[in-house]
Amino acid sequence: MSEVKLSASSTVATLIGDVVGSRHVADRSAVHLDLNRALAGVGSAAVDPPAFTVGDEFQGTYPTVGRALEAALAIRLAVAPGVDVRFGIGWGAVTMLDPVAGIQDGPGWWAAREAIEWTAATQRQPGMALVRTAFRSGDDTRRDVDAINAALMCRDHLLGSLDDRSIRIVKGLLTGTSKKDIAAAEGVSASAVSQRAGRDGLDLIITASQALGRVP
Repeated sequence: MSEVKLSASSTVATLIGDVVGSRHVADRSAVHLDLNRALAGVGSAAVDPPAFTVGDEFQGTYPTVGRALEAALAIRLAVAPGVDVRFGIGWGAVTMLDPVAGIQDGPGWWAAREAIEWTAATQRQPGMALVRTAFRSGDDTRRDVDAINAALMCRDHLLGSLDDRSIRIVKGLLTGTSKKDIAAAEGVSASAVSQRAGRDGLDLIITASQALGRVP
């Protein structure tokens, strides 16, 4: 578990996620179970581990924006390609209004809400259909918001363009599995995996994600 704990008022990275097109999902109980397993897998680095709030929306907090972005990517890939998830990441002060009920408020949450609402609206625009993640800051001291969003939009486009096999390869690469072992699992040659990684930008996705993960 993260050693950072949310005090009465803390500056943290906030994460809000929900399922794209959830009203049209045939088996919402199965989706909920899949997402719950994915959320459990990204709780160790959290201040407050992500958990469901209402319906298919979930929320959590992290000590850095990079940790929140890593969690968002891990959740997205854990349920892909069967479930499509979008995210809003925020940065700012969060106040604990009710420690017993766990009710929080503050600029950090307002920023995350603004981000996910922007994501939902933007993905309906021509040429922006693959956008799934956005970042906003409730703290005017940050100067990296535009740069982070530019990287996220490019990564989202690459991820959204992948077929099922490339998604599985990215999952393996992000967890440190060698291309040789991935190839064996896929029943193809290591050369085929390397060629696909180059053609589909998989190595670029990994490198960009590692850089985003280091964002303070």
